[in-house]
Amino acid sequence: MNEAFEQVVKMSLTFLLLLGLVASCATKVSEEENSESAEEILAAEEADGKFPYQRLSTYGFFEGEMANLSPNASLLPYQPASSLFTDYALKSRFVSLPEGTKASLVGEELNLPLGTILIKNFYYPADFRKLEGERRIIETRVMVHEENGWEAYPYLWNESQTDAVLKVVGAKKEVRFINQSGEEQVINYLVPNKNQCKSCHNKNESLAPLGVQTRHLNHDFAYESGSENQLAYWTKIGKLAGFEGKAAHPSLVNYEDQRQTLNDRAMAYLDINCSHCHSAEGPASTSGLFLSYGQKDPLKLGVYKTPVAAGKGSGSHTYDIVPGDGDASILLHRMNSTEIGVAMPELGRSSIHAEGVALIREWINQMDKK
Repeated sequence: MNEAFEQVVKMSLTFLLLLGLVASCATKVSEEENSESAEEILAAEEADGKFPYQRLSTYGFFEGEMANLSPNASLLPYQPASSLFTDYALKSRFVSLPEGTKASLVGEELNLPLGTILIKNFYYPADFRKLEGERRIIETRVMVHEENGWEAYPYLWNESQTDAVLKVVGAKKEVRFINQSGEEQVINYLVPNKNQCKSCHNKNESLAPLGVQTRHLNHDFAYESGSENQLAYWTKIGKLAGFEGKAAHPSLVNYEDQRQTLNDRAMAYLDINCSHCHSAEGPASTSGLFLSYGQKDPLKLGVYKTPVAAGKGSGSHTYDIVPGDGDASILLHRMNSTEIGVAMPELGRSSIHAEGVALIREWINQMDKK
């Protein structure tokens, strides 16, 4: 009787163990196939014009294999003169204007019609010395001009690079690549959540585009038909009204272009990386530090200006900019840090932009001491 009982117990334990192994395997398979299963569920999604879609592919922005990012005929590629630093990610950008509409240029303001969609893709080449080689797309940010204003929707790409899924809570992705010096780099890339978008895209407390502005687009772009001023091209194809020629409107330089003056390069860098907050319309307006391209007032640039409320962000320094001494300047100190509460910009990077720091240091160092 005892032997029979022991046999039953052994058989029961064996059965439970096998059941556990099966469940464990099933869970592992489920986790591995989770993203694919999710894609199958989302495959039935229709492009009904009710945004946001759960899948990036539903919008129909790109033709052929998604990873090629080949735009459909309705999309216009664009490129700001200087690019915002985002942990060394490269970007491709497109704008979709509703059929029968056009943007308008009034003074320095570029007004985009309702229904306009902006698409920005963030990606990394496996090797920055081979930009046309293998690459990994991390995210695509979509901004839609809706009835109640602009809305931003972040999409996270899957590992197979076949599609991207709406990720309103954001994400963290480890990215590895070889830089231009042949060194392996590891970046803990942060995809912002939907609410964080307004932290940078903030104009008078409303969500607004950054790089699609007159001064950013008033320069040449290499279209398939040849190089041409972007605003002139938009005008030629009937997508823009009010453009009176490049000289009649503000324009920035590319801060990476060493043929330009040091001051123009530094101001372009500060404009694209800082002025969305540090402007009269931005969330940092109370700081008194205004870093837009056309700024001429030394005090508003931070020269011998004490910060309003920098806290530990100021380090042991007294002034935002100390002419002739970049390393004694709070501006450079905050650019050269990744510490929370110190680093500026607060969002959009987890690494230090070494080239940007070097540019601003050189700019401050050459300032006349007074």
